[in-house]
Amino acid sequence: VDEGIIDALYRASQAGVPIEIWVRGICAVRPGVPGLSDNIRVISILGRFLEHSRVYSFTNGGNTETWIGSADLMHRNLDRRVETLVSLVDPEQIADLDALFDMAFDPETSAWDLQQDGAWVRRLYDDEGRHLRDYQETLIDLKRKGRFAP
Repeated sequence: VDEGIIDALYRASQAGVPIEIWVRGICAVRPGVPGLSDNIRVISILGRFLEHSRVYSFTNGGNTETWIGSADLMHRNLDRRVETLVSLVDPEQIADLDALFDMAFDPETSAWDLQQDGAWVRRLYDDEGRHLRDYQETLIDLKRKGRFAP
């Protein structure tokens, strides 16, 4: 856990910046706390495959920067290991990753939602009781069709 990064996310949320965080496991950020993290949403997507991507996408004034890397944002990785982040410049790669993020955060995609008290709530069905889209199975189907992203 890197407290400085968490504090920066809280300050950005308080300034009105919408923040979406997609984690594999633990997360020390508490989303939806009034006055602190109203603009932060944290999800986790777990499936039959262990995926542990490190993708960072920032948009400011319509300009997007997308980075891929090897490090979780934790002290042990940021302060005591050699890690790398690489900025993507290919518009097609950036668009593909944006589409994957959009699908992950889509209300029609099954996920776990982190609550402000630190509890995870699973979202499996829509309001009418239908199963939501399985993210990993959708990616498998896309790959079979020769596509990388939706």
